[in-house]
Amino acid sequence: MSKTAIVTGGTGALDLALVRGLCRRLGEQGAVYLAARDPERGRDAVARLRAEGFAPHFADLDPRDATGAARLAATLADRHGGVDVVIAGAAARVDLGTRNQDQVRAYVDTDNHGTHRLIEAFAPLLNDGARFVLLAGDFAGLRHLPYRLRTRFDVDRASLAELAEVMDDYVRAVEEGRAAAEGWPAWIGVPSMIGRVAAMKVLARDLAEDAARRDVVVNAASVCRADPAEPIDAAERDAQVRGSAADVLWLATLPAGTLEPYAELVRRRTAVPFRE
Repeated sequence: MSKTAIVTGGTGALDLALVRGLCRRLGEQGAVYLAARDPERGRDAVARLRAEGFAPHFADLDPRDATGAARLAATLADRHGGVDVVIAGAAARVDLGTRNQDQVRAYVDTDNHGTHRLIEAFAPLLNDGARFVLLAGDFAGLRHLPYRLRTRFDVDRASLAELAEVMDDYVRAVEEGRAAAEGWPAWIGVPSMIGRVAAMKVLARDLAEDAARRDVVVNAASVCRADPAEPIDAAERDAQVRGSAADVLWLATLPAGTLEPYAELVRRRTAVPFRE
């Protein structure tokens, strides 16, 4: 049976490696979509992959567009009936030359609210046997927050809407200059990553009973995205991408009947604590 997969994120080295890997695994009968917020760059990336012998499709998806994810989900539902693999990697970059106050709202809208939009749009489309993988970073654990803030990310009880309120409160704290006094980390990427993984855990919790029956698996992958600005040589950067892609694809193609990892933050194929 043919399968459908979508990689949201853009046109970076890791995104392209994931699309290549899914094209290989799903074969000629599969449909693999590369979703990017920049249509020109997205179509150029798809053209490059097609020149390499792969056959992905381009999907226009801006995570800041409140209706974009729903519109794309409706399109894929019409074409394919559902999805078998979702790799949710759309993320913004922190601009070190811009004050946190001037970029935190757009950053959270992309990384956190965008993740919520994707979950709400695509969770109903997950076919039996589907795999949902959220991409996160190395700072996605609650240990990076003081204890008084950890309870705000109560993944046993919170809804996505309540997590969104937490992130909006955080945005206001940064913009009003009180984030440090409240205990929030200086780097805005840390609360955002924690919020993303919390959203994955809420999705996994809400799907748990149905997921066990339908063989649906939800996890987050802690990955190292190769940054062209990092002072490392090309060979090391390529090795980082290959390693991260292999680990994500492992999660995205776990064999039928897999019970664990489930609802975990996974680094190098090993679950790591979120709460500790």
